[in-house]
Amino acid sequence: MGDLFAPNQPAAPLAERLRPRHIDEVIGQSHLLGPGKPLRLAFESGKLHSMILWGPPGVGKTTLARLMASAFDAEFTPLSAVLSGVKDIRDAIAQAEMTLQQRGRHTILFVDEVHRFNKSQQDAFLPYVEQGLVTFIGATTENPSFEVNGALLSRAQVYVLKSLSESEMAQLFERAHKEALQDITFDDDAEARVIGYADGDARRFLNVLEQLQTAARAAKVSKIDVQFLDATLAQNLRRFDKGGEAFYDQISALHKSVRGSNPDAALYWFTRMLDGGADPRYLARRIVRMAWEDIGLADPRAMQLCNDAATTYERLGSPEGELALAQAVIYLAVAAKSNAGYVAYNAARAFVSQDGSREVPLHLRNAPTKLMKQLDYGKNYRYAHDEAGGYAAGENYFPDGLPEVSFYEPTERGLEAKIAEKLAHLRQLDAEAKNKKG
Repeated sequence: MGDLFAPNQPAAPLAERLRPRHIDEVIGQSHLLGPGKPLRLAFESGKLHSMILWGPPGVGKTTLARLMASAFDAEFTPLSAVLSGVKDIRDAIAQAEMTLQQRGRHTILFVDEVHRFNKSQQDAFLPYVEQGLVTFIGATTENPSFEVNGALLSRAQVYVLKSLSESEMAQLFERAHKEALQDITFDDDAEARVIGYADGDARRFLNVLEQLQTAARAAKVSKIDVQFLDATLAQNLRRFDKGGEAFYDQISALHKSVRGSNPDAALYWFTRMLDGGADPRYLARRIVRMAWEDIGLADPRAMQLCNDAATTYERLGSPEGELALAQAVIYLAVAAKSNAGYVAYNAARAFVSQDGSREVPLHLRNAPTKLMKQLDYGKNYRYAHDEAGGYAAGENYFPDGLPEVSFYEPTERGLEAKIAEKLAHLRQLDAEAKNKKG
């Protein structure tokens, strides 16, 4: 009979029970842990160094930090940047000093989600890292180039971790089934589906497996099929951080697919973002931006179509309105492309920002009063509608003395080909008018 007074200890989560105890048990990250690879060499070197582990959730950042502490017989002190402040950092440093003095053990200070610490909090680590009191290991899902201050970044080696592949997830599935899920089986379609649910995140994968095991026991089910899986899991939640780098990477992929005239890839990234929880209104704004930046005057219908799609979404909402946005994406991808307007605008802005504040020529000034007319405002202005062909050939519309500049150079694609022809004709007329004056 068990001890009635023994504390009731809940079973550890499956992800914790299956946490590797040695680097050879780690699934994935072979580009870092394989023979002769950087992290493998770090483990084998016998010398600790500070590092930042950068990668998506559930790929082993915490596990690797713990394994490092075990391999070097170091004290492992974890901090969460979400929950901790400068006081917690100071307490951890004080504990590291005591551990070193009393027990002769070095401390690995592991900071999860280090990108959430502000600059002053990150700076608080620096003196102790430089002194060698602690070895700093930071974990982040965000690009450390942007989220970790330069002083700390210069003292730590950055290792980039990758999402687990489907084959690696299958290895993890076999291990979980062998060690903890002997009472249930999965058919092939259900196994493939649950791997898809996890989206390369090992922790999510193991949590889902544990959830399914609990549900199967409650329902007295021994074999899990797709129907049971879908009924148990509320929805297919892709790993997607609306404010993180993955979000902007996917927007970048969508934009580049449109620019590259690949409607299938553009539609793929658009639906990936919707599937991950992106706000359709945000996508609508980006789609309108693409129309102006990458299609431009090569197909002015694109701007109107994208605006109409955004309006349609506002009227219909989800999911019906998303069809309008999807078709706008397809149209942008197949439309003629031109960034001539975008380039011209940026060139004009750059020129004006560096040039002086030149006066408006007198002939271009408005003259609503008698005094202004006496000062020659508007004198000798040529009204284009009264000129042959509605064009005042040779007229100058720039400030006096400004060197000749050309910002807009239309492409030969779509409507811009016609625009290019017209501008070439008008420039020819200007040249002929100047020759007559000369």
